Amino acid sequence: MAETLISPGVLARENDTSFVSRGPVTVGAAIIGPTVKGPVEIPTVVTSYSQYQQIFGTTLSSGSPAQTYTYFTSIAAYNYFQNGGISLLVARVVTGSYTPASSSAIVSASGATTPVFVLETISEGTVMNSSGSEDSTGALTNGMADNVRWQIVNSNTSSGTFDLLVRQGNDNNLEQTVLETWTNLSLDPFASTYVAKVIGDQKYTLRTDSGTGTKYLQLTGSFPNNSAYVRVKSVNLTTPNYFNNAGNPNPLFTGSLPINTSGSFGGASGAIKAGAKFYDQIGSTDTQGLTAGNYDNMIALLANQDDYKYNVILTPGLYNTDYSSPMTSIISNTQNRGDAIYVTDMVAYGAGSVTTVTAQAAARNTSYAATYWPWCQVQDPDSGQNVWVPASTVIAGVYAYNDSVSEPWFAPAGINRGGLSQVIRAERRLPQGDRDTLYNGKINPIATFPGTGVVVYGQKTLQTRASALDRVNVRRLLIALKNYISQVANNLVFEQNTAATRNNFLAQVNPYLESVQQRQGLYAFRVIMDDTNNTPTVIDQNQMVGQIYLQPTKTAEFIYLDFNITPTGATFPA
Repeated sequence: MAETLISPGVLARENDTSFVSRGPVTVGAAIIGPTVKGPVEIPTVVTSYSQYQQIFGTTLSSGSPAQTYTYFTSIAAYNYFQNGGISLLVARVVTGSYTPASSSAIVSASGATTPVFVLETISEGTVMNSSGSEDSTGALTNGMADNVRWQIVNSNTSSGTFDLLVRQGNDNNLEQTVLETWTNLSLDPFASTYVAKVIGDQKYTLRTDSGTGTKYLQLTGSFPNNSAYVRVKSVNLTTPNYFNNAGNPNPLFTGSLPINTSGSFGGASGAIKAGAKFYDQIGSTDTQGLTAGNYDNMIALLANQDDYKYNVILTPGLYNTDYSSPMTSIISNTQNRGDAIYVTDMVAYGAGSVTTVTAQAAARNTSYAATYWPWCQVQDPDSGQNVWVPASTVIAGVYAYNDSVSEPWFAPAGINRGGLSQVIRAERRLPQGDRDTLYNGKINPIATFPGTGVVVYGQKTLQTRASALDRVNVRRLLIALKNYISQVANNLVFEQNTAATRNNFLAQVNPYLESVQQRQGLYAFRVIMDDTNNTPTVIDQNQMVGQIYLQPTKTAEFIYLDFNITPTGATFPA
């Protein structure tokens, strides 16, 4: 992390003095990965798996003959929400150029060749193209559950309004699947029902600062998007002040209203790489149709702590042996943010022995990342197939369950909180000796026990040096505490540097830490923010200093039970 302040802000620093001899506000998870559809490189929050499916799709077809696949992103999202996850930030990555689809001509009553207005899909890629001929029932040739079509109904020149239906691409006129209904729309830019104002016309575009290289999103358009599927790309025929002073429709504008008709979307570009590799077949040059560089933009964008809040980040499909560069970037960003932990993988399916896996982990040294092994077989929630996935795909669900039944500072491991009920089997069974080797090598074993099933049986971070921060529960404790206390401190920036302000800070932080102590997160704590560390010299430098001392609660990972056999007649100690 950066250790100095240059512009005004809050610096939450850690001093780890817990080295031992060897012998907040919860914000949910973030995932970077490919999806079937959805906005490209525009991080989007979803709060349920059904909403995820609506925005980002389910299965896809690839190869020849075509096979059905589901991205790791979807499987990870399913596991996360099934286990109590609250919110998930999804950053879709692709290879190549992707664009949205636009509506076919929405024509006016006057027969003008210029479309009345143009809609475009929020989702991008050729999957959004529903254009094609209609059969006798009105079904579109290219209509699919993943794309959409439009329909204008109730066009009324007397009121100057019309209704717009957004329909599912694979429906027909006899059995319509209406996704959204927008009523009493107008082409009058002064009206509250103006079509662009009601549906929305805003669009984010990923940009790069030419001086600093910082990635950011630039917003264009005037009105927030209220539709989950489309936005207004342009309005070409407007009807300003549709009614004259007498309250009658202006004859100049009555012919501008769209006629009652339906149409499709087309013109989108961007499709999955031909012959992409999935599941246990991913490799060094193809991970679900992507390469390492396809992740760069979203890795850089999610480094922005102010805009994107999460406490766990994962990239299922990237692993250390073949994708060390993007993983290094994520670890660096996570350390700089200081408010999340990166759940990562070390090797591809079937690609390594215990020695190989531990050798990969040995090259990493950070308390802001944790790794698990081996791979797991799960049932694909959308296709029903049994497929192999890297461990990170299911671990976000373990963290979510842990937080829903206890607290972030409890260990997300063991039979009580580390059970993997969605996992059919692990890639291999790990005997005690292998688990010992893995744990000594900073790998958290995924163990299989008769009668219990598959269980996460470790909670080490990738920190090499033995300290309290080499455990996941302590790292997540610090993340929770720093998130909350930093938010308290944010409210004090630019306030007077007086005893009253410092007491205000203490009055909020001490009760919070007491509650964490009561909830078994801390053995003890102390907060100092007074004249001893806010001397006149410190105050003259426009600084306010607080020192927070913590004794994190440790977990019982090694339990020794001594069974003592005594002779008949022996007495037992009191």
